[in-house]
Amino acid sequence: MHSTLILASTSRYRAGLLGRLGIPFATEAPGVDESPLPGEAAADRAARLARAKAEAVARRHPGAWVIGSDQVAVRDGEVLGKPLDAARCEAQLLASSGREVAFLTAACLARAGERRRPEHLDVTRAQFRRLTAAEVRRYVELERPFDCAGGFKCEGLGIALFDRIESGDPTALIGLPLIWVAQALREAGLDPLRREP
Repeated sequence: MHSTLILASTSRYRAGLLGRLGIPFATEAPGVDESPLPGEAAADRAARLARAKAEAVARRHPGAWVIGSDQVAVRDGEVLGKPLDAARCEAQLLASSGREVAFLTAACLARAGERRRPEHLDVTRAQFRRLTAAEVRRYVELERPFDCAGGFKCEGLGIALFDRIESGDPTALIGLPLIWVAQALREAGLDPLRREP
């Protein structure tokens, strides 16, 4: 694989976001153990995993810039994972009804041998409206968001689950903070607005 830019992820959501910048890139699974460390804060976990993913792939592809990203969802101090099935998804959404969930999305840009390694953490606060069991069941049937932290897709029908979402970068909630990524890539010499058509 010979690519100037690699996304250290097989997530179709992150690939779709990065594709918006118009810079050619490859994707590769980082193969990183994502288990939390004992007593590790959610923000530290997101940052550590984003860095580990970027560095793991960068080591395999000298010369390429690699983007790693990770997202941790937290509700009242409890980390919410991907629900993986309908029953857990419904339970997770009902438990979030009327409450706020914080989404901590970390990103890192790395290149083997490069001392500069920009990192970023975006915090998005999503206030769920009060949901009925029937609404949740219907939503899960329609969108099946089993591979999404928090159990919803804000870029789809999931947007109907909220009273408000507060963020400095709406793409971060989907999984990759594009405002920061575009800035980091510009500084690395990969400016999407200076490329030849």
